[in-house]
This record gives sequence, C-alpha cells and structure tokens, in this order.
Amino acid sequence: MHKSTALLTDMYELTMLESTLKSGAANRASVFEVFCRRLPSGRRYGVVAGTGRILEDLLDFRFTDEELDYLRQSRIVSEETIDWLADYRFAGDIYGYREGECFFPNSPILTVTGTFAEAVLLETLILSILNHDAAVAAAASRMTIAAHGRPCLEMGARRTHERAAVSAARAAVVGGFAGTSVLEAGRTYGVRAIGTAAHSFTLVHDTEEDAFAAQIETMGPGTTLLVDTFDVEQGVVRAVAAARAAGGELGAVRLDSGDLVAQAFTVRKQLDDLGATSTKITVTSDLDEYAIAALGAAPVDSYGVGTKLVTGSGFPTAELVYKLVAREDSEGAIKEVAKRSKSKASHGGLKVAGRVLDETGVAREELIVSCQSWEQGRAALEERGARPLQVPLVLGGEIQAHDSVQEAAQHHVASRNELPYQAWRLSDGEPAIPSTMIDIFPGDDRVYDGT
Repeated sequence: MHKSTALLTDMYELTMLESTLKSGAANRASVFEVFCRRLPSGRRYGVVAGTGRILEDLLDFRFTDEELDYLRQSRIVSEETIDWLADYRFAGDIYGYREGECFFPNSPILTVTGTFAEAVLLETLILSILNHDAAVAAAASRMTIAAHGRPCLEMGARRTHERAAVSAARAAVVGGFAGTSVLEAGRTYGVRAIGTAAHSFTLVHDTEEDAFAAQIETMGPGTTLLVDTFDVEQGVVRAVAAARAAGGELGAVRLDSGDLVAQAFTVRKQLDDLGATSTKITVTSDLDEYAIAALGAAPVDSYGVGTKLVTGSGFPTAELVYKLVAREDSEGAIKEVAKRSKSKASHGGLKVAGRVLDETGVAREELIVSCQSWEQGRAALEERGARPLQVPLVLGGEIQAHDSVQEAAQHHVASRNELPYQAWRLSDGEPAIPSTMIDIFPGDDRVYDGT
C-alpha cells in the first residue's frame, strides 16, 4: 500500500475547506482550471507532463488515521472538518490535454469539476506535479529539437532532490529523451536505464589501461569508455586497444570536459585513423539546448544532459495556476467567476479547447471556447473545424485509461510536428500560435483577444 498523498498540500486548502463547510459553500458545484497566463519568457510552447503522476497520486489522496491524528494534534482544523476528511474521496470529473500535448497561454490543460470542497483540496498536489514536470518536459523538448535526431540521455539525478530525480526522468522521456541514469525511473516507468562509469572508476585503478580493461571485462567491448580523465588523445588510443584486446570494437567514447566541439572533431579523426570507424562519441558536461545546438555540426552521436534539464533550463516552473472559473450560486445556477486584479486577471467559464490546422496540417490557432457544457463546447469546435484537445481522465471519481509514458512521448512528437516552423526556434519569440477565446452563451458570441 502506498503512503497517503493527502498532506502533500498547503494548509490553506484545509482552512478554506473548514470555512466553506461552515458557510455552506463547500458543496457548491465548481469548475477549476489549470492554465498559464503566459509562457516562461521566450518560450514558444509548453509541454503537458505529469498527468499520469497526478492520477497515481489521486488514488492515494486519502486521509488515514495517521494524517487525521496529525491534523488533530496540530489543531489545523476542527473536529467536524476532520470527520469530513475521514470520508474524503474525490468523486468528480477531470478532463485534460493528453500528456505530451503542446500548450499555449490560456490553454485549459486540466479541468476539475466537482464540489468546491473536493476540488479545492487537489490544487497544491496538481500544481506541484504539473509545474515541475511540464518545465522539465519543455526543456527536454527544446533539447531534442536542438539535437536533430541524435539521442539525448537524462543524467541529472545528482543535481536535484532524490524523488524529483525520478519525476524529472519521466518528464524528460515525455519531452523526447531516450533514457535515464535513474534506476527507479527505469523500474517504475519502464524507461531505458543507461550508465557506465565515472572518473572515480578510472582513478581507483593503478592505470587507465587497467580501468578500461576492467570495464570491458564486465560490460563487453561495446561499452562506452570515459577518455578524458587524463589526456584525451592517449585515452582514445588506450580505449580502442582495450576493446580490441577483448576481441571487439569499442562501442563509444565519452567526453566530459574542455572544448567539446573541437574535441569531437579531433577524436573523430583519431578514431577513424585508428580504424575504429564504428565507435561513437557521446558528450556530457553541463549541456543545455544552446550547447547542444552549437554541437550540431560536430561529429557527436549522443548527448548526456543533467543540471540544465532537471531545473527546466532556466525556468524551473511552467508558471501554471489553478483557478476557480465557474461555480453554483445560491439559486443553484452555474455562474462564471474570474479574478480581475491587474496583471493576474483570468477568464471565467468552463473551457473546451481545440486546435485549428490549415490545409497542410500545420497548426494555426488554439481555439478556446468558454461555454455552459462540454457538449456545447465540442459542437462549437466542430463547427469551426478544430481538433479537440481534452480527454476524460477521471469520471465520477473513477480513473480512466490514459497514456503510458512511452505513448505520451509519441504523442508529443506528433503534437510538436504539427506546429509551424517558428515553434522550433530556440531564440526568444512569441507563442508559436495565437490563443483565441470565444464566449458562447444564448445570443452571445463575443470574441476576445486571448490576453
């Protein structure tokens, strides 16, 4: 049995619950929405990642005796609220963009409907997962664009929290990475695990030749040898010789320091001159999407990325928010609600989203319909020729079938390939496609600029 996830939340979720239980507003039907007002500076699209983790944690979002005892002893909420929490089960609906889908400002990437009480409790859990995973996936996507088809491998576990490392590895795969050094991510999500040796392995042996021979003995000549502990040129000679002494050709060499572009050309020529034409070159050393792009013309076969990936390459959060956009009033009618404060205004109403493609299949617009029901919104999308973006994730509290990590990765490739060329640029720029907001109510079809 998994440990409860119910206390992975901010205290004010529970104090709001208590106050609404007393005011009578707790049971009002409500619609919450996850979106971003703007993309992180210069980014041209975002990537949905973490949806599967939300559904996993939702299963364990239960207040057991242990959690309830803590709330009681800490006097966080009253005994009446504790009694309510003891029976808590999310019984509402959650719709969202498919994991791996690209998103833009105001995209309703996750919509939670239910009573205010049951939906508000999920805010912190949902945002903590999506903001982290979407930031890593967006960085991974930009890096795999820069790599032009060369494999990217995640190696950032030592640069982040031990649990975040597993989540980051998962998100990196959604964004296009081919493997991870984190074994727990391999076990939990079926991600390909990768790794051979660090400089300490070479240094613990008496000679570099001894280290290479020991690694090849256990991993075979197809392994990757780290050749820059001492002198790169000598390291390459010794690495190739060690593999041939074992009866095969060396799989790859790894470069982890210095001028990687210049070294890659030098090492490639050296390998070819030695007849090791099949031996590949992989590079590491604090890479980001710009460094990978700079290596595009170099004879590099794969990239290992750590710190910049797991920290979102300069943007550790996706800047997502979770806002109440509609709720039942005292008469039982559903009303739009929205925050109006300057610079943080939101747009009320249930949103149904679709993507408009041109005749060549290239995305031209994110169409967001603010409406009274899913059926009304979908009809509006169909009328305007937009591809629906939201799928049911939870219905009546029951988790629906959803994409695996590998399926999410495949979907991301398809979604990214749909975007216009400017989306693939690494330079600062506006979102790749505009977001158009339409309000649809009886006798009302107002078009907003999406800001």
